[in-house]
Amino acid sequence: MAVQPIRLFGDPVLRTPTEQVTTFDKELRKLVKDLTDTMIDAPGSGLAAPQVGVSLRVFTYDVGDVIGHLVNPVIGPVSEAELDGDEGCLSIPGLAFPLKRHERVVAAGQNMHGDPVVIEGSALLARCIEHEVDHLDGILFVDRLDRDTRKAAMKAIREAAWSGEPVPRVRVSPHPLFGSTR
Repeated sequence: MAVQPIRLFGDPVLRTPTEQVTTFDKELRKLVKDLTDTMIDAPGSGLAAPQVGVSLRVFTYDVGDVIGHLVNPVIGPVSEAELDGDEGCLSIPGLAFPLKRHERVVAAGQNMHGDPVVIEGSALLARCIEHEVDHLDGILFVDRLDRDTRKAAMKAIREAAWSGEPVPRVRVSPHPLFGSTR
């Protein structure tokens, strides 16, 4: 098991749009395993690569006893119907706020071997897919909150025991092709 530290709110890697995966190799498979192990250990319903400091378009999910992953996801179509629900994030631990998300989503991408994959999700899986793809685009769920709720969320984040923790170095990618550690 290779549990990685989860990056917290304030870490710039969480606000940086990720790079497409172009190399489907042993290092990518290790990243997917590390993400899965870290997500299960946390525990969480999903985890995106930036949350462990890797700026690649990869996320894992664990919803309704189904564990999976998606590489280079693209969302669409989505339902017009939306569901209200509390949403939290492993990068903003211990806090949750009400947020509307689409009731159903479809996401297409690849698995860790480069094979095409389509995930159709409703309710919690739809919320998870949208949340994790947002991470890959450098968006946090608090960015989507209405004005008053976002104000309360930011206050709660500032007052959280973990707020202000030192930010570790950003690992852009395990692949030399995508850059190095900075």
